[in-house]
Amino acid sequence: MMAVAGAVTPPLSMALFTRQRARWVLTPLASSYSSSSSSSTSRKLVLYSKPGCCSCDGLKEKLHAAFSLSGPDSLYDVDLQIRDITTNPEWERAYQYEIPVLAKVLSDGTEQTLPRLSPRLGVELIQKKLVAALKQ
Repeated sequence: MMAVAGAVTPPLSMALFTRQRARWVLTPLASSYSSSSSSSTSRKLVLYSKPGCCSCDGLKEKLHAAFSLSGPDSLYDVDLQIRDITTNPEWERAYQYEIPVLAKVLSDGTEQTLPRLSPRLGVELIQKKLVAALKQ
C-alpha cells in the first residue's frame, strides 16, 4: 500500500496489503484464508502478534518492505496471514511470551515455526531468509 501525499493510511496491524498476487490478511480466525486466484500450491506464512507489541509492529514493517522487493528472491506469490493472539485463547497460551512468531504453512495445513528474525536484519536479508525457509 503506497502512501499518497495528504492521505491517511491505516496502521500496519489493521491493513490488508496487496502487491501483485501477494496478500497480507489480518484475521482472528485460524481457518480464514481468503480465497483468490492463486493456486493451492502457493506459499503461505502466518505471523502471530498482538496489538501494542513494538517487536511485532517492527517485524510487520520489515516484512512489508521485504514483500515489496522484486528480483530472483521475490515473495510475490506468498500469502501472509497476520493473527492477533488475543482473539484466540489457544494462540495466546502458545505464543504470549514468544511473539512475534512467524510460521510457514505446510502442504498438509500444519504449521512449522520459523527461526526468529533479528530486528537488526536488513530487508534484503529478511527476504532471502524467508525464501530459503519456504524452499525447505
